[in-house]
Amino acid sequence: QVQLVESGGGLVQPGGSLRLSCTASGSRASIYKMAWYRQAPGNQREWVASITSAYSTNHAESVKGRFTISRDNAKNTLYLQMNSLKAEDTAAYYCAAGRTNYENYTYWGQGTQVTVSS
Repeated sequence: QVQLVESGGGLVQPGGSLRLSCTASGSRASIYKMAWYRQAPGNQREWVASITSAYSTNHAESVKGRFTISRDNAKNTLYLQMNSLKAEDTAAYYCAAGRTNYENYTYWGQGTQVTVSS
C-alpha cells in the first residue's frame, strides 16, 4: 500500500510560479516511476510529466520549458516546479506512482487545485 498526498496548489496570476509537492508513505517497497497528471472541468485527464527512480524525465509538449519534474528518493517526495503559468494550466493536479516501467500507474493522490487567473 502506498499513499500519495499532494500539496502546493493555489491561486496565481498569469506569468507566476508555483511548486507542487507529493509525498509517498505507507510502503517499504521502492517506486520505479512517478508522474504528474492534471484534469480541468470538462476535459480528459492529461499527462504532464514523468520521472523514473534513476531521474530520467519526460515532459508534455504543452509544458516543456515551463514545468520541471523532480524527485527526492530519500524523502519519498515528488515535485513539479511550474513557471510562466497560463490560464490554460488551471486544473486539478494529481501525482501517480508505479513499481515497474511496463505497468500502469497503480497509486494516485487526492489532487491539488491550481488556478491561474488575474
